[in-house]
This record gives sequence, C-alpha cells and structure tokens, in this order.
Amino acid sequence: MNKRYRTLTPEQAYVKIRHFCAFQERTHQEVKMKLHSYGIGWTEIGEIASKLIEEGFLNEERFAMAFVGGKFRIKQWGRKKIEQELKKKQVSGYNIRLALRDAIDLAEYEKTMLKIIEKKWFAIKPETDSMFVKKSKTQAYLYQRGFEQDLIVKLINKFLDELNSQSV
Repeated sequence: MNKRYRTLTPEQAYVKIRHFCAFQERTHQEVKMKLHSYGIGWTEIGEIASKLIEEGFLNEERFAMAFVGGKFRIKQWGRKKIEQELKKKQVSGYNIRLALRDAIDLAEYEKTMLKIIEKKWFAIKPETDSMFVKKSKTQAYLYQRGFEQDLIVKLINKFLDELNSQSV
C-alpha cells in the first residue's frame, strides 16, 4: 500500500475508487489508504468515503460477511483466526460478531472440523506416534487454524469414540 500514484483530483479519485469498491468488497481502511495513495487529503477522503457508503459501494458489514464466509468455506479457518484477521483489517467489533454469528452455521462448522481432524489424524504416521502424540498434534493443528480449544477437545474425543466403535 506504500505505492504512490500520481496525484488525482478528488473527482478522478472518486471515479477510480468506485471501480475499486465495485470489483470486490473492501474495508473502510483499505479505501482510505487507497485514496491517500492517490494524493487525496484526509478531509476529502472522509467525504468520498461517506459518499461511497451512501451509494452502497462501501459496506463494512457486507465485507465482514463475505470475508468470514470465504475464509471458512474455502480456507477452512476457525472463528478465532478469522476474527483476528478482521481485527487486523480494522473491522468494527460489532460487524465481526455479526458476521461470525450469521455466516457460519454451527453444524457446518463442526462437520468441517471433523473432516479436518480425520484428515490430519490419518496423515500422522501411525507406526512412529503414540495415541497421545497424534492427539496433541491434531489439537495443535486445529488450534493453529483458529478453532476454539474446547470445541477441538470435544470433537477429537467424538472422532476417537467413532473410530473405536468402528474397530470393535
């Protein structure tokens, strides 16, 4: 974002930033930094941002919903990691909570976690690792992906119960 463009007039910047916002959902911070890189002053940036919000080109709630949905469904990130990334992008706490609540179904979340657990469990070499090591490696992997510790423990135990009932 340190890239400097030639200085644009506020009108030129407005037209250009509309295309920028129409291409994909953006945060308020991204738009402000992009306008600043066009050489626009902070007063005009606020005015342009307000106009974009009024016209529906800039909507932080919509951005948060799209971000949460994409990171969960495509990258299979957990809520903690998604929340952290949204905070880095300076999305409001209210919009983060709203998006995490509405964009991720709990049943789908747990189903995804179980798939990840199964995939990771069988990827760990069985002859070299004990049950304890496999369990701790799987927990660490899920925690790294942003899943909640209590849910990790619960679902790993559920997975192991199902695994044991199949082998009996």
